[in-house]
Amino acid sequence: MTSFDPSELTYDERGLIPAILQLKDSGTVIMLGYMNEATMKKTIEIGQAVFWSRSRQEVWHKGSTSGDFVNVHSITTDCDRDVVILKVSLAKDGICHTGASSCFITESGQDQVVELKA
Repeated sequence: MTSFDPSELTYDERGLIPAILQLKDSGTVIMLGYMNEATMKKTIEIGQAVFWSRSRQEVWHKGSTSGDFVNVHSITTDCDRDVVILKVSLAKDGICHTGASSCFITESGQDQVVELKA
């Protein structure tokens, strides 16, 4: 496994980098969050996902209030080092604040999909 220095990632003008959460076993994308350098370092240190909440302007350790902790198994960067993918497993079944297993599912349990004609 190759390690990386979080200070070498490419953060946006707000100091954030998009973090895509993907289940390590199925490959299903379940969430998108944002990290800054400090939350990236904390994630690596504790092995659980820690984000920067853009709405609350504070550190957000996923699961600290709900118990829905996200265990991080690996972190991959894209070629520009401005997006990361976290391969994860969940401590419980839910990931979304709605209790759903993915943030990409509506309250009715349906995927939010727009079909495009090729």
